[in-house]
Amino acid sequence: MKAMERTLIGEASQHIGAVVKLRGWVHIRRDHGKLIFIELRDRSGKLQLVVLPDKPAATLVAKEVRSEFLVEVTGLVKERPVKAGQEGVAPAVEIEVDKLIIVGRPEGELPIDVSALDLDLNLETLLNYRTVALRNDKVRAIFEIYSELLAAYDEVMRAGGFVEIKTPKILEAATEGGANFFKIKYFDRDAFLAQSPQFYKQAGMSVFERVFEIGTVFRAEPHFTTRHVNEYTGLDAELGFIDSVEDVMVELEKTMQHMFRRIGERCSAQLGRYEAVVPEAVAIPRIRLSEALQILKKEYNKEVENEDIDGEGERMICEYIKKTSGSDLVFLTHYPAHLRPFYSMPSVDDPKYTETFDLLFRGLEIASGGQRIHSVSQLTASIEKKGLRLDDFKHYIDIFRFGVPPHGGWGLGSERIVQKILNLGSIKEAVLYPRDVKRLAP
Repeated sequence: MKAMERTLIGEASQHIGAVVKLRGWVHIRRDHGKLIFIELRDRSGKLQLVVLPDKPAATLVAKEVRSEFLVEVTGLVKERPVKAGQEGVAPAVEIEVDKLIIVGRPEGELPIDVSALDLDLNLETLLNYRTVALRNDKVRAIFEIYSELLAAYDEVMRAGGFVEIKTPKILEAATEGGANFFKIKYFDRDAFLAQSPQFYKQAGMSVFERVFEIGTVFRAEPHFTTRHVNEYTGLDAELGFIDSVEDVMVELEKTMQHMFRRIGERCSAQLGRYEAVVPEAVAIPRIRLSEALQILKKEYNKEVENEDIDGEGERMICEYIKKTSGSDLVFLTHYPAHLRPFYSMPSVDDPKYTETFDLLFRGLEIASGGQRIHSVSQLTASIEKKGLRLDDFKHYIDIFRFGVPPHGGWGLGSERIVQKILNLGSIKEAVLYPRDVKRLAP
């Protein structure tokens, strides 16, 4: 005789009047006299189980279960009474339990109340007991939104003719130069963890014209802030045959609007847990960094150093742009050459500046990008000007010896997008298992 197949909780309403088998976690157990009510959770949702006193074997098991016990239940699907004002909605159901089996249980007391509507925990506790915390509805909602973000990025990239590539994360030279790289021992020599997929996505662009990657990025920055981690997931893209950096910004603007739209359409319940909304699809303003710095001085009496903008300045500029244009995002363009990597295309009118940009979202930089140098002679000159050794970039330079079109691209910080959508206190809340200066576990 064939065993009964499992039914997901989200499918139970299709089986009213039938006996089904469910499997999942006990979310909450409540006793009311001789009746025992269990809220069961699986990947598709939650559903109420009712254990009646005329089922002594099931009652005995039900009295033993606690939150996060794993159970298998067999029972009758019954329609629950419709409350006033709910007419016309999909039928709510419950399971009248016939058989209940414990298939797994936690050892000892749970360190976190998984069923809490709002986990009021400090960040360290939330991260130290990460696997348990992730079972909480509100915490799990972060990563349900994050999953949609990744799917939306993949979707819009493929629709735009981009080919997905996967690039090496162990390199013989630090991508960005500088000091914010992790050096590792690679057999009998030194290697570096990738600061970005920049070199290889440019190589991929020289083959496929348009490429994208969803991949890990490592930055050895000893920061103790709410916006930095040392390992994150980058959403990268590179496109060839551009006329200017504006082509890159147009593509990125379309990408952002698609991601926000899909999250808004598919994650309304999750957004609701944070009283959050995605940005409206309005045109993203472009302003030169130099103009932004003038605005900071005029509107906020804020001076800057090194022709750069700090975190406070980013928040102020976003506040100004929201007030004047209604946009939650803004492109800051034409960063000075001394602030940008060696492969950044200098501006024709003034090589002191570059054809690059940062994209800010609700006060936080979420992307950096621009047009790249595609001439071998110009590239080698730029590497030497930055004080770097040409021998360290031989394989990178070789890419351009075989003919590369004018091109550009971006790198997006995926977790920062989620952080700002939900207004999370720290980016670490948007990372499944974050890595920072002090944390290597869990």
